[in-house]
Amino acid sequence: MTKNSSSGKEVKILAQHICSMSVFKARRVIDQIRGRSYEETLMILELMPYRASYPILKLVYSAAANASHNMGLNEADSFISEAKVNRSTIVKKLRPRARGRSYPIKRPTCHITIVLKDKSKLFLDESRI
Repeated sequence: MTKNSSSGKEVKILAQHICSMSVFKARRVIDQIRGRSYEETLMILELMPYRASYPILKLVYSAAANASHNMGLNEADSFISEAKVNRSTIVKKLRPRARGRSYPIKRPTCHITIVLKDKSKLFLDESRI
């Protein structure tokens, strides 16, 4: 989803129901990339040892591709202005146990929202003020 605002153009992307990722595990990665440039974000996510970094890396790639294709923004001039993780539904399964009993398995999921803004247009708007 794209949005034109008074402070420049921004691209907002939302990934829902990211499976097998807890909110806390995803927030640990998201907190590291919030407010950073696009290239710096890619380097950080590729070198992080956490399993949650790969879906977030794919999401950042997708947001940058949407920004360049739909809005005509340069990927090198963009930065992550907002990144947040919200709790989603819990997938519940039953695992069979001894004597006909069952044991619940709860797999948490999360929603990830990333907003990319263009750095050059933001600095131009601030200089006019």
